[in-house]
Amino acid sequence: MTKRKPSLTVRRDLSDIFDAPPQITTPQRPEGFSIQNALAVVIRQMEASGLRERTISDYELHVNHFTEITGVTVMEELNADCIYTWLSSMKVSNQTKLTRLKCLKAFLSKCFINGYLTHNFWNSIKIRVDSPVKEGATDREVKILLAMLDLTKFVELRDAAAILLMYQTGIRVGTLAQLREDHVKVASRLLMVDGGIVKNHESIYLPIDDTLARLLSALIEQNALVREAQRTNNDYLFLSKNGGTIQTSPSNNNITKRLSVYAKEYGLKNINPHALRRGFAKNLLKKGANVALISKALGHSDLAITTRYLHLDKDEVAESLRKFL
Repeated sequence: MTKRKPSLTVRRDLSDIFDAPPQITTPQRPEGFSIQNALAVVIRQMEASGLRERTISDYELHVNHFTEITGVTVMEELNADCIYTWLSSMKVSNQTKLTRLKCLKAFLSKCFINGYLTHNFWNSIKIRVDSPVKEGATDREVKILLAMLDLTKFVELRDAAAILLMYQTGIRVGTLAQLREDHVKVASRLLMVDGGIVKNHESIYLPIDDTLARLLSALIEQNALVREAQRTNNDYLFLSKNGGTIQTSPSNNNITKRLSVYAKEYGLKNINPHALRRGFAKNLLKKGANVALISKALGHSDLAITTRYLHLDKDEVAESLRKFL
């Protein structure tokens, strides 16, 4: 055995230095109010306010995605950099980013009101998108479609009544699915919608013409036969062929699906619920209605929403201004 050199032999007694196990420290989670707790409170407030299930689920989806991407868990950690990190992680169009950002901003604004945040740093965060001019349905497109429908068939009679009702009153397709037969006053040519099924919770009265009144009267008669045959008991104005609601999910219903089929089948560009509603608004504008009246008819809670809704192209603006020369 070779003798170890004295310089390589440690003389100091270190035998007890590793007796105690090392202290392993676990990083502590930051203290503060949990984002998940804040989200739970905001959702309860939204439910109490009667907001749509779809709106509430969007809040949950985007806030949870935000916390997953950023790793932020408490309100006190939130800042603009977190939001930019979240946005940068998305491989989607700027329009989609804008939609998600609006939802997150709405959540943060509610947290600010609730006192969970001390300043609204998110207001300065913007996403630039090119907003194409959205066209509304035209008289020609609506007339072509209605002429193609076979009114001897229940489903096509129902669809014709729904199309003309949306185009003539601007009612939302979500509200349309919840209409009851007693909302229609055929004799007085009036649709009286109570606030319980309107997005802004305000009741609206909307006039209908003789043609639509005839369609709705025929539909109500046929509904009775469908309910009897299917042994269902309800008072919905628009029924599925099985006698139940046309609503298939919070964001979809049979009418929406049928309009998509018709648009493809007959080559009609602007046949969908939103285009019909926009067509109604633009028709009112062309006939001289002011923005305040259009806003009321559409059930908007803010005139600013209506002015964005009536997004006009340059030719339309010039033509509208010409009458004031």
